[in-house]
Amino acid sequence: MTAEPITSTALPAAGRYRIRPERSKVTYTGRHMFGLGVVHATFGITSGEIHVADSTTASRVTVLIDAGSFSSGNAKRDTDIRSAPLLNTDSFPDITFASDSLRRDGDHWLLSGTVTAHGVTVPTEVTFERVVHEPPGIRVLARARHLDRYAFGVTGSKGWVGRHLDIDLDVSAALDD
Repeated sequence: MTAEPITSTALPAAGRYRIRPERSKVTYTGRHMFGLGVVHATFGITSGEIHVADSTTASRVTVLIDAGSFSSGNAKRDTDIRSAPLLNTDSFPDITFASDSLRRDGDHWLLSGTVTAHGVTVPTEVTFERVVHEPPGIRVLARARHLDRYAFGVTGSKGWVGRHLDIDLDVSAALDD
């Protein structure tokens, strides 16, 4: 008999969890056409690690995202977003997140760290919305809200591509033995 997954905002057991790229994704939501439309897209995760320490403040997360995997279901848009005026994935193939602290904030955990995209590193906070305990691993649902693409130097297509974006992470990770 398989145990039912347990969903909570409680951190998983201490240990090192390797992100399973085939079961993880990053969802992007942004505005376009002078803010009149909404674009939903996904990025693939290449690799990453969640290290839950005995002392929660020492816990760390790293995620490597494939910038070239941007997919919105519109081939022309996807090509334009990957091109030099925007993501420039030929020169900047990866987007990374690396945390530097974890703290409790009411019912949620806040993970502070940096996002590096387009060759620029910007501080951000990611909110853990839910942690699903699925032995021998976990599934983490987290959000980063209102990231400013201009802060990363991604300023092409003003008006056609919105300035701010939201990121949802759906990450599955297995406990590393």
